[in-house]
Amino acid sequence: MDYELCFPQLNASCRKERRPHIETVLLYILLLSLSLLTVMLNLLVITSISHFKQLHTPTNFLILSLAFSDFFVGLLMSFQILLTNGCWLLGDVICALYSVLGFIITSASVGTMVLISVDRYIAICDPLHYHTKVTVRAVIHCTCLCWACSVVYNSLIMKDNLKQPGSDNLKQPGMYNSCAGECVIVLNLIERVADVILTFIIPITVIIVLYMRVFVVVVSQARAMRSHVAPASLQHSHTLTAKKSELKAARTLGLVIVVFLLCIFPYFCVSLLDQHILLDTSSVAFVICLAYVNSCLNPMIYVFFYPWFRKSIRFIVTFDILKPGSSDTQML
Repeated sequence: MDYELCFPQLNASCRKERRPHIETVLLYILLLSLSLLTVMLNLLVITSISHFKQLHTPTNFLILSLAFSDFFVGLLMSFQILLTNGCWLLGDVICALYSVLGFIITSASVGTMVLISVDRYIAICDPLHYHTKVTVRAVIHCTCLCWACSVVYNSLIMKDNLKQPGSDNLKQPGMYNSCAGECVIVLNLIERVADVILTFIIPITVIIVLYMRVFVVVVSQARAMRSHVAPASLQHSHTLTAKKSELKAARTLGLVIVVFLLCIFPYFCVSLLDQHILLDTSSVAFVICLAYVNSCLNPMIYVFFYPWFRKSIRFIVTFDILKPGSSDTQML
């Protein structure tokens, strides 16, 4: 196979596979387009929920938190473009920061998914007390705590990688890099197992259990409505019939969670099996890109299932959002 050096002037340079020019250009265009689309779509979500007062609901603030993490993923995706030729060109310091930010955003996204599941569980299974248990202030506090825990946890688990950069002038590889132009993240077995358990297995178990309960309640309510039976039996279990809007939100956000799990599952499999996560290898790069694609899919789901999002997009692209009093527009 034909190879060339990442840095021809360095003896310690990594080798990269030589690709046809047209293939490299198309790959750059694809990743750049995906990065820009992810940033723009999530910026629309952030602007919509932040600007229009009627959208300031607990559920939408959870969507806002998810949109922020997806927005940052879109920005980080631009760094992944630099790896398409098999070489990391920004040095060990930026490699470590890039990796830590990716871990933080992933953990925050998983935590937000858990909060969304809790929100839907209370809204469907205990609607009578939903507005007293789930308030905007409580959601804001929980999302801030989620992000803070993600920062602290990932800073601790990645502390050795933050210390590892040997140089930032590319002349010498860092502690974990075998050659210049490589970006390697190293977690020992205990760290990898702990990371998979704390940021994947436990959260996903909570999400599945809560949504299974939601599914059972929704099916029970649907059967009661079809048989024209008053939901007295549901009330005995401290449950009232949920509003149609709450059921629709549960289905939409359930789809968001399923898509998220499908996109993120391969990443955690790789992180558990391989101690050395080389960001510039083709297989791991594909897994990371798959996780990144999820951040672009979420706003597309909102477009199809949320009329308020489609309406807010029209306000934004026509600049009606700049008119005085536009924040009081009825969006629902």
